[in-house]
Amino acid sequence: MMHSRRRIGIAALPLLVSLAHGACAARPDAPAEAAEARSGPLRGRLQARLDSLHASGSTPGATVGIALPDGRTMGLATGWADTARRVRMTPDAQLLQGSVGKTYAAAVAMQLVAEGKLDLAAPISRYLGGEPWFDRLPNAREITVRMLMNHTSGLQRYEFDGRFLRDLARDPYREWSPEARLAYLFDRAAPFPAGEGWDYSDTNYIVLGMIIERLAGRPYYEELRHRILAPLRLHGTVPSDRPRLARLAQGYAGPDNPFGGNDAMIGPDGRLAFNPQMEWTGGGIASTAEDLARWARLLYEGHAFDPALLPTVLDGVPAKLGRDARYGLGVILRPTPLGPSYGHSGYFPGYLTEVMYFPEHRVAVAVQFNTSARGSPEHSPARLLLEMARIVVDEAGSGGRAGAGEQLPR
Repeated sequence: MMHSRRRIGIAALPLLVSLAHGACAARPDAPAEAAEARSGPLRGRLQARLDSLHASGSTPGATVGIALPDGRTMGLATGWADTARRVRMTPDAQLLQGSVGKTYAAAVAMQLVAEGKLDLAAPISRYLGGEPWFDRLPNAREITVRMLMNHTSGLQRYEFDGRFLRDLARDPYREWSPEARLAYLFDRAAPFPAGEGWDYSDTNYIVLGMIIERLAGRPYYEELRHRILAPLRLHGTVPSDRPRLARLAQGYAGPDNPFGGNDAMIGPDGRLAFNPQMEWTGGGIASTAEDLARWARLLYEGHAFDPALLPTVLDGVPAKLGRDARYGLGVILRPTPLGPSYGHSGYFPGYLTEVMYFPEHRVAVAVQFNTSARGSPEHSPARLLLEMARIVVDEAGSGGRAGAGEQLPR
């Protein structure tokens, strides 16, 4: 799920930085001690700013991941993973990504495109037209795969439908089939003809997930592990397909949680207030911020699928996500004070996520909060992300060596 439009006016953020140039120069084969020594000043600056922003706001905790031009990554944390139990947030804590999970489904789809199994221009009826419910979908026969992936299909959101929310409240640990999710749209009129409008919707990626499973011949999460998580060594990234996730930080949804329940999303029994499996390919991922930043660099530098397809993924349509924002195939394209960015926003009750890759600087930054309660816009994930990115780019532009932590897979 992605947060509502009031949360994502990112392009309208005040000017935070001026552009800096250069590249980080740490040797990837340097000993760990030397890498840590080089990274110390940068890590210190980042941690100090992170702690300062946390101290001046109301966010329980936050994690930040950085992926640097030399291939190294680092993770930072501030605040509390659990305020009641006074458990500190640590960089290895996992948080729910919400709609950022669409980036993984899009990458799997693009691998299938490269293999000639999936055609972006094909009507989805080619893959699902034989299903008995198919023609009950709005715009069913006119939707193409590309329209699913860039949200121009006219399929509206199932997850904020009042009937779905009531059903979820009645049976919070239900296992949802794809068809059960789609049923909330059956026989409804589309808001616009296929391809002639834009409306962000998890439902698009539920349908895409069904197509992926049809072509792959096995469950989506198995395909994700086989194609993405294992080969790219994303060991801090897991499917959020069950109510108990071992490394998940407590999330705080606040009093206006549209999904109901208590402020604290994880109960005394260790279960989330409802089964996150309801997201599936509309989100469906928990990760560390460091792993998420690593993923963004791998994805937008062409390591997750045939790099010849990257221009296709980044060919966006106008999107209602802030000034001059566009949406490609599972990616939000936004102007920022650091130049263009590729990435995604994410919302799950109790959690907010933002990730951006800055191609002019070859830097990726991910920020995760363990709250989705309304708060000061000065402490939004996007604002914190741009603050962290400015520090990294300034360090690179001033000739500083920004090496740290772990090496990206090549």
